[in-house]
Amino acid sequence: MSAPAYQGIKDFILEQIQSGVWAEGDQVPSEHELARDFGVARMTVNRALRELSADQVLTRVQGSGTFVARPKYESTLVAIRSISDEILARGHRHRASVLELDSARADDALADEMQVTPGSMLFHSRLLHAENDQPVQLEERWVNPSLAPDYTAQDFTQITPNQYLVRVAPLQRVEYRIEACLPDARVRTLLAMAAEEPCLVLQRRTWSQGQVASVVHLWHPGSRYRFTGHF
Repeated sequence: MSAPAYQGIKDFILEQIQSGVWAEGDQVPSEHELARDFGVARMTVNRALRELSADQVLTRVQGSGTFVARPKYESTLVAIRSISDEILARGHRHRASVLELDSARADDALADEMQVTPGSMLFHSRLLHAENDQPVQLEERWVNPSLAPDYTAQDFTQITPNQYLVRVAPLQRVEYRIEACLPDARVRTLLAMAAEEPCLVLQRRTWSQGQVASVVHLWHPGSRYRFTGHF
């Protein structure tokens, strides 16, 4: 059985975007033009455009036309996956830049989160993750040295902190919270965000062997990222 006509139009539009012929913000042909080119009724074209808009592939602006939307990258909250795995699963390129990799003493607030004595030494890292060379996540993490003693010796351009920790400190328990907030100038610059654009911040704490293994804050541009959960 051949695919319905509207599906052929959707496939054509997706191919133009995925091949780079149409980029983010480009205007796509009008319903009239597409109906003429495909030899179908405008109602058929309208369905294709509506479905692609619902999938956030296109954006329709009343009185102006239909445009290629900015992609919203997804992250599942149920399974803790490495961001590199998520990006590769989408067929895209992942790149990590290590901004900091050192040790730090826990102040009172961090000691409470890590369930250690104030002043205890912790490992600390800050990484910037990019998808197809576009920054999508700023990761700041504190790690319990007793559970991952070789943490600062790792090359986190080749393996993510999440992948390493899952291997050496198997996950026992996790808690997280998500909030929207305005980033400071440093975060906004690193994530190439517009002024006044909010961040989606995931704060996550994990346990292994009865101890807190790590506390991580993950900053994402609000216009380019979304979280989804599957139960």
